[in-house]
Amino acid sequence: MKKILQLTALMLAGLGTIYLAGCASISKSGSKGTITEAPFGKMPDGTPVAIYTLRNSKGAEARIMTYGGIVEKLTMPDRNGNFADVVLGFDNLEGYDNTNYLSACPYFGALIGRYGNRIGGGKFTLDGQTYTLPQNDHGNTLHGGFKGFDKVVWTPVKADVGPDGPRLELSYLSKDGEQGFPGDLNVTATYTLTDDNALKLVFTATTDKPTVLNLTHHSYFNLSGQGNGDILGDLVYINSDKITAVDSHLIPTGEFLDVAGTPFDFRTPTAIGARINDPNQILQYGPGYDDNWVINNPPGKFGLQARVTDPNSGRVMEVWSDQPGLQFYTGNFLDGTLVGKDGKVYTRRSAFTMEPQDYPDAPNHPNFPSSELKPGQTYHNTIEYKFSVE
Repeated sequence: MKKILQLTALMLAGLGTIYLAGCASISKSGSKGTITEAPFGKMPDGTPVAIYTLRNSKGAEARIMTYGGIVEKLTMPDRNGNFADVVLGFDNLEGYDNTNYLSACPYFGALIGRYGNRIGGGKFTLDGQTYTLPQNDHGNTLHGGFKGFDKVVWTPVKADVGPDGPRLELSYLSKDGEQGFPGDLNVTATYTLTDDNALKLVFTATTDKPTVLNLTHHSYFNLSGQGNGDILGDLVYINSDKITAVDSHLIPTGEFLDVAGTPFDFRTPTAIGARINDPNQILQYGPGYDDNWVINNPPGKFGLQARVTDPNSGRVMEVWSDQPGLQFYTGNFLDGTLVGKDGKVYTRRSAFTMEPQDYPDAPNHPNFPSSELKPGQTYHNTIEYKFSVE
């Protein structure tokens, strides 16, 4: 792998400054940033974990682990030019590896798969065959099972500075039958910290037999800075007229609910806390926002899904994607028991997630957009978190 990275660096040296473990730095004027690699501990079986630091020419920084494809840190400027880390996480690998995912369900900063969100009853049928998955959430399957893509070590394929900024490419082979899903699945995840302060993620995958797939990203954002109070005053816009209605375990019923006249209507920017305690039954299942919005963009069209504005810092985050749905979650199960980076305690509703995705439980609802991937097809999902100030 070291030789592969060295060759990649040499071939792309003309595109910017490149740093790779075991290699001398290669630099050129006009660089759009740097990328560095460092060890970040070892898994219990001895597998080493690396962390890559991407820094653009504006001073923004993203730190990404090979464990779980996790975005461990993301710094962005406020309206006064002061940088702060806007994602929740831990200072060391042990924090991620030992977290009780069943009680607090954080999945901080993780790449989620094979199937983001929930599959009802932990089962689906494809081409007449029923597949049984781990039931890790009230009898259902959440985020790929007990050991999803967030809990495996990914292989670094490329680390360089491209035309848009520093980028990291990771890969993972999910074997046929892993967590009950069919097919050998080859997945590639590319992270780019662009020179205009966007974190861009591109996921692609191929399979050797029919399967279902729904990849997404699960950073918890606090635009005032991680651990700095709640997010109830943030103003949210979501480009959607409907949500997928759910039962008490947040499994879609197959019906669509118009947001008009409900606390799910974010077509006009609205504070998260304005209606989060509304008695609406679906909202109380959360309890709070933990739902999938049906995005208005044409199928497969890359476009704006949501915008969040933090009045305190002036930071604005736009969410762009080509996926049909967006899961918006308000940290309802963070309860103050997790101590994160810099000793910050993560309390209830101190962060939110925005997860572009296919609809939850789509394999069990023929009226939803299909999440099936067949041999010869290539799965593609692009997500951009674009930051600015006002």
